[in-house]
Amino acid sequence: MTINTTVLAADVMEWLYGEAVMIGDSLELIETLAQRLRKSGVLVDRITTSIPLLHPNVRAESALWSVDGEREMRRYFESSETNEVYLASPLKVVFTDRRSVRIRLIGDEEPPRFGITQDLIEGGYTDYIVLPMPFSDGSLKGVSFATRGKNGFSGAEIGLLEAITRPLALICELQTLKRTSRTLMETYVGHRAGERVLEGTVHRGDGETISAVVGFADLRGFTELSNELPGDKLIALLNAYFEAITSAVEAHGGEVLKFIGDEVMTVFPYDCPESAMAASRQALLAARDAVEKISEINRTCCEKSQELRVGIALHAGDVFFGNVGAKTRLDFTVVGPVVNLASRIAGLTRDLNQDILVSEAIADIMGCRAGLMGSFQVKGFADPVSVFMAPLSAIGSDGDWCAETARVLALEAN
Repeated sequence: MTINTTVLAADVMEWLYGEAVMIGDSLELIETLAQRLRKSGVLVDRITTSIPLLHPNVRAESALWSVDGEREMRRYFESSETNEVYLASPLKVVFTDRRSVRIRLIGDEEPPRFGITQDLIEGGYTDYIVLPMPFSDGSLKGVSFATRGKNGFSGAEIGLLEAITRPLALICELQTLKRTSRTLMETYVGHRAGERVLEGTVHRGDGETISAVVGFADLRGFTELSNELPGDKLIALLNAYFEAITSAVEAHGGEVLKFIGDEVMTVFPYDCPESAMAASRQALLAARDAVEKISEINRTCCEKSQELRVGIALHAGDVFFGNVGAKTRLDFTVVGPVVNLASRIAGLTRDLNQDILVSEAIADIMGCRAGLMGSFQVKGFADPVSVFMAPLSAIGSDGDWCAETARVLALEAN
C-alpha cells in the first residue's frame, strides 16, 4: 500500500471498529462505508453484501447500494430459479473455494463468464470484486465492490478492500444474529410474543393481562387421517391446513399463537368496546376465509376420504399473555378460562356439525344474539355454555353477521 492508502485504511478501520458497530441497518452501513471510501478517493460505485440466512423460507439476504441511487434489501427465496442463479454466480466460487473472484472488464483479456458479467458491462462498470467475509462460526458470507473508474481498482485499493472485510464481517454478523433472533422468535412464538421476549419478557411469570378474541381451530378426523396416510402426505396435508388458517388470520390482523397437535390457537387483541367489536369482526372474517381456503384445498388436492374439515370457535375476554412453564423451559402463550372455553366450544363444532361457532361473549360484543344453537354442558365449567352459529353466508364483507343471520332464521321459521 502507498502511504495515502495506508492512512485511508487506518481511518476506515477506526470507523469500522468504532462508530460503525452501532449501526443496526445493513443499508446504512454499506452506504456510509461507500461514502467514506469515495470521499477518500476510492471510486466505489456499487457495494452489495450476500448473507445466507437461517430462515424457514428465505435462502439469503442482500443489501445493495449504488451511486445511481439504488438502495435496496433483497431477499432470495428457496426455488429452482434462485438455485440456478446462484450456481452461475461468483458467490458459488467464493463460498465453495473460499477465495475472492474478480471480474475485470477492461483490457484485452476476456472477463470471466458469470451470470452478472453482462449486467456489469451494460452498467458501465470496469472492475468488480467479490470478497469472502468470514463469520466467527467459520462460515463465509460475501461482499462485492464495483467501480466505473477508467482504470478499475488499483492493487492498493484491492488490498484496502480486502483489509476491511474482517471488521465489516463482524458488524454484518452482529446484524445477522439480531435479524435471525427476531425471525426465529416470530416464526416459533409469533410476532407479538416474539417482540415481548426480545424486549426482555423472559422470566417465568412475566406477562400481563390483556383483552382478546381467542380462536381455536380444530381439524376433524385427524386421527383417522394420521392412521391412513403415509407420513409425507400427512405432513403435506397438515402444512396446507396450517397455512390456510395462518394466512387467513394474519390477513385480518390476528396472530397465530401456537399449534397444539392439529389445533391452532389464535388471538385478536383489543383494548376498548370499539376495538372489541373490530377484533370480533376481523376474527369472524378470518374464520370465514379459513373455511373457504380449506374448501379450496379439498377441491384441488384431496380424495373424498381425505378431505379436510375444520371447526372454529371464537370467544372473548381477559387472558394472561406471558411466560408459563418450568425454570428451564418456558412457553409464551395465553392462559385462563377464556382460552379453556374457546377450546371447549371448538369441540362442540363437531357435535353440532358447524364450521364456526361463537360464544355468548362474542354475540354480546357484536350486539346480536341471533343464531342461538343452545346451551351445553362442557368439561370444566359448572354452568351450561350458550353458543351461536355463524354460517358463512351470513358473514358480510364488513364482518356484520347479525342482521343476515336473523333474516335467514326468520325465513326458516316461516
